[in-house]
Amino acid sequence: MGQQRPAYAWQTDKGLVRTHNEDAVAVYSDAGLVIVADGIGGANAGDVASRLATEVIGACFRERPPPPRDRKEALRRVKAAVEEANRVVWEASQRTSRYVGMGTTLVLGFVGPDWLVFGHVGDSRIYRLRDGDLTQVTRDHSLIQEVVDGGLFPTLEDARRSGINEHVLTRALGTGDSVVVDMREMDLVPGDLFLFCTDGLTGMVSDEDLRRTLLIADQDLDRLPAMLVNLALEGGGLDNITVALMRVC
Repeated sequence: MGQQRPAYAWQTDKGLVRTHNEDAVAVYSDAGLVIVADGIGGANAGDVASRLATEVIGACFRERPPPPRDRKEALRRVKAAVEEANRVVWEASQRTSRYVGMGTTLVLGFVGPDWLVFGHVGDSRIYRLRDGDLTQVTRDHSLIQEVVDGGLFPTLEDARRSGINEHVLTRALGTGDSVVVDMREMDLVPGDLFLFCTDGLTGMVSDEDLRRTLLIADQDLDRLPAMLVNLALEGGGLDNITVALMRVC
C-alpha cells in the first residue's frame, strides 16, 4: 500500500448541561495528525489545559515532523510531544493560582505511509471500524477500568451497576510534573475508519450504536460528526462532546 492521504471530519459541542466547552480538537490534515483532549478541573481551567495540550503537540509535529517512513521515530515523537505538553500544562498550573488542579485527557494519532501511531492519556478513546467490526484500540486510564481489569467485575456495565464511579481518572496530562503515555502502532487497511472522541460521546452512546451509525454513514464522512454529536445530545448531553474521524483512502 502506498502513501495514505486520509480524509478527516470533526466537531465539538458543549452539550446540554455544561456552561462552556472544556474539550479541544485539532486536525492537521497536511501533517496527518489528529488530537482530541478533554480538560479536567472545571472552574480550574480545564479548557486552558486541553487547548495548551493540543497547541503544544501540534507545534511539535509541525515544526519537526517525523521522517515519513520511520514509525519507530514517530512513536518517539509522540512520547516526546506528550511529555512536552505535560510540562507546559503543569508549569502553567504552578504559575497561576486559578489554574491549580487543571489537566486534560488526550488521544492523538499520526499517519505514516501505511501505518498509524497513536498515544493516549486518560479516558478519551480511539476506535477503529474495519470490515463492519468496531474495536476500541485504547484502554481507559480510569478507576472503573482498573476494577474490571483486576477481575472484581466481569464488565464495565456490571461495575457501573454496582455504583463504581466511571469518571474517576487514574491518569491525566498536566496534573503532575511527569506523565506516562500509552503508545501503539498498527498497520492501516484501505477503508479503515478511526474515531477519536471524548467521554461526552461514549458516556451517552453505546458501542453498538456507535458501530451502527458509523456503518450507516461511512460513505459520507462529512455528515458523521454531527450525527454522532446528535446521538450524544439525544442520550442526555451531560458532558462536552468531541469527535474527530479519519478514513483511510
